Amino acid sequence: MERYNATIVTEFVLLGFHFGHAHQTLFFIGLLFIYILTIVSNIVIIAVIKENPHLHKPMYFFLSNFSFLEICYITTTLPKILKDILSKKKTISAVGCFVQFYFFYKLAATEHLFLMVMAYDRYVAICNPLRYSNIMTEKVCIRMALGCWVVGALVALLPVISLSRMSFCGSLEIDHIMCDFLPLMKLACKKGSLTENSFLIFAWLIVLGCLSFIMMSYGHIIATVLKMSSSKGQSKAFSTCASHLSVVFIFYGTVIFMYLRPSASYSYKLEKEISFCYIVVTPLLNPMIYSLRNNEIREALAKVARKFKGLTRKPGPQSLASQ
Repeated sequence: MERYNATIVTEFVLLGFHFGHAHQTLFFIGLLFIYILTIVSNIVIIAVIKENPHLHKPMYFFLSNFSFLEICYITTTLPKILKDILSKKKTISAVGCFVQFYFFYKLAATEHLFLMVMAYDRYVAICNPLRYSNIMTEKVCIRMALGCWVVGALVALLPVISLSRMSFCGSLEIDHIMCDFLPLMKLACKKGSLTENSFLIFAWLIVLGCLSFIMMSYGHIIATVLKMSSSKGQSKAFSTCASHLSVVFIFYGTVIFMYLRPSASYSYKLEKEISFCYIVVTPLLNPMIYSLRNNEIREALAKVARKFKGLTRKPGPQSLASQ
């Protein structure tokens, strides 16, 4: 078998999806539309939160960070996927591959941490409402958000450094839509290496650690809500958590299936489909979920829409006469 060392590998081939020319064009247009819609919808959420003083609360501060994270998350992979759809030569440089891998896992780890922090925010708001303003101060929120970004950046360093030092064998064709860990390990000369085992252990710790914290937080939240005497209070408490829980279930469902399942069940076709879900679909759904299930965001968006409609409305005869 021909052998390559990671220090001299110059590029990999991303096989991606296989379509006929007609389907290829339609797929490109659909993906481009999704990408633009995702970017715009997340920017709208950030802008609405910034421009509405009554949304200057810890929950929406974290949500604006989360929306910015989703913009970065989808931009890490989708532009390259779009380019490859229309390209005959679907290559990526070795440096570009490892950089994409690093930023993708940096942002994924950061997303886990933000979902955990947002769960803690809801826990304090519902279980300790009288102390909420004292606990979740502006300084604390900034530190928590900064901690998510910094820790996410640090935890992704070890896997990418280890992976970049590995030797790869064969055709260097990655049967995937991006530089993901498991497809890259399929090209490694040494199977079952310390890098692979340490990454999977690390994935278990990050994913299940954050998920356990979220579930414990919501266990306390549910117990507190059920003790409320007012059904209106219960409904309001659950509505503030519904959007966050929906995002948690979607995100963790795909991630657990991808990385925490037995290696014997690995399938390239299924791998691409599930990857497509959490790379493309999840960042698109998240702003929609928060927009549709959160009353304050809906009201703020409606206010912006009414204001925009008023600015674009053509002057009628009465207004023209007054001029």
